[in-house]
Amino acid sequence: MGLLQDKIVLVNGGSQGVGAGIARAAAREGATVAFTGRRPDVGEALARELTAQGATASFVRADLADPAQARGSVAQVVAAHGRIDCLVNSAGLTSRGTLLDTTPELFDAHIAINLRAPFFAMQAAIADMVARKAPGTIVNIISNCAHGGYPFLAPYSAAKAGLAGLTRNAAHAHRWDRVRVNGLNIGWTDTEGEDAVQRAFHDAGDDWREEAARAQPMGKLGQVDEIADVVVLLLSDRSGVVTGSVIDWDQNVVGGLG
Repeated sequence: MGLLQDKIVLVNGGSQGVGAGIARAAAREGATVAFTGRRPDVGEALARELTAQGATASFVRADLADPAQARGSVAQVVAAHGRIDCLVNSAGLTSRGTLLDTTPELFDAHIAINLRAPFFAMQAAIADMVARKAPGTIVNIISNCAHGGYPFLAPYSAAKAGLAGLTRNAAHAHRWDRVRVNGLNIGWTDTEGEDAVQRAFHDAGDDWREEAARAQPMGKLGQVDEIADVVVLLLSDRSGVVTGSVIDWDQNVVGGLG
């Protein structure tokens, strides 16, 4: 029996990167998995991969910047499977902007993906759980930037700090409904999206991963499969009564100096 055997799991932002890793891990642990993304070719390829491995998996095309589509992602899962047991909010926008050069449009884009989308997906998922009087679990992928962040990640940091607060608020509000809500403040992680960001914004070359790894205490960037295993644990009953926890999942210690 897997940790998520027979659970219905939705991973928003699950067609690539950290989200895809979580979808793979949830499927491996016995879940029926749905995941969202904006690119049908990428999403459908992952669905075929998981199905070929014996999982029940489906891709839901959604632009989570639209609150109706964020709520609708949950509605489609409930319509297909009769319920939702677990939600992961993994979609993220990391485009750069400082306090001085961020435009209102860039700020709004960060809020839309990094905060508003999780809010309305959680709204829909918890409404289903409460209506059925059934327990459920939610994990939000946040960021260590919620503690402050780099100067060039001002709108991102603001949105992720909001998501950390939302995680605790929802956990407190629905603890008596037995809906557990937790979050991970992940650090610098090796994904295809991060590769694109490094090349687009930081003039990174083909060896940027090796250079970055050498500068990290553990000699590597955060790995998607490691994050996915922690998320599966938090989604599962093995994490017990834990709710309202925002875990710093990184190799650099918040508040440490030198």
